Amino acid sequence: MKILIVKKAIMTKNRLSFLILFLITAVFLWFFFRSVRWTEVWRNLRDFDWRLFTLAVLLSPLHLLTRAIRWKFLLHPLKSDIRLVKAFEATTVGFTVSWVFPGRVGEVIRPIYLAREEKLSAGYLIGTVVVERTFDLFTNCFLLVMFFLSGYLFRYRLELSADALARLYFWGKAGLFLAAALFILIVSLYFLKDRAAGVFRVLSRPFPEKIRPVIEKAGREFIEGLKFFHSFWRLLGFFGLSLVVWLGICLLYWVFYASYGLIVPYIFIVPYVFLTMIGASIPTPGMAGGFDYFSRLALTGLYGLEADRAVGLTLVVHSIQIMVTCLLGYAILWKNRLSLFQAKKLGETQG
Repeated sequence: MKILIVKKAIMTKNRLSFLILFLITAVFLWFFFRSVRWTEVWRNLRDFDWRLFTLAVLLSPLHLLTRAIRWKFLLHPLKSDIRLVKAFEATTVGFTVSWVFPGRVGEVIRPIYLAREEKLSAGYLIGTVVVERTFDLFTNCFLLVMFFLSGYLFRYRLELSADALARLYFWGKAGLFLAAALFILIVSLYFLKDRAAGVFRVLSRPFPEKIRPVIEKAGREFIEGLKFFHSFWRLLGFFGLSLVVWLGICLLYWVFYASYGLIVPYIFIVPYVFLTMIGASIPTPGMAGGFDYFSRLALTGLYGLEADRAVGLTLVVHSIQIMVTCLLGYAILWKNRLSLFQAKKLGETQG
């Protein structure tokens, strides 16, 4: 009876979460498409350099590979012979599911997929995903600081409006504060293991007795997944690989926008990536709405593009990322005789 009540509560919670995410997506899409002249949007998309455009398409899955390499490095203390191809498969499948379904369930599926392939603890691997996301935020904050300093280092003036700079400063400070808070939290969880384990015991109390040990075990494994922080040099190495990941993502956008005649210094892509990262962090299906709105905001505010052109370019670059990732993800799932819904079920089962 208790299990049935818990299941009903979870279903109600999922429906409410879906409704909230749907409303958030709708609001951001409304702001994204607001005051757009579609004839101008299509006109702006016809003229591009097909060679640079093709290169941008080829660069689109690069971040999946660099993330897989970074993840393999992170997991080395646990298992030194993790197969890079399996880390790449897990990363691609996770992103594919996140593109299609709301709630970022792909972030849970990714470690579960690799745990199944490499016979590892899923709870431990989920802990490493938290480490990755924290470093993603830190790395983008670091690159944003480098962008601001570049005006002095290379002696050019930042051609940005006061409003654009104010937004960048605000989001930069917010991102740095959040990254620092997450870093302190996960370090505290690891170095205060006994107390942290007690927190998971408290969290498990509302659940039936049969489920409590599972939650507590997952909590302990999660904390163990943070032991990477024990080594300063591994931290430094992981930060270096995080720079590779995000500089590669910057390269993709730099080449893509160059294919449409938007030629800017490479370092000028950093604030665009920072802002779109904020939008992409909103857990809507396919990053719809959040990514799109912040991309339009960046293209109009940072580079002075008209709204029609900004919307068109955003739609194209967003579509490229979705299609390339999903094609790779579907191919991997087909090879492993899994469907997209079966992959999604992995995350729901773990939850």
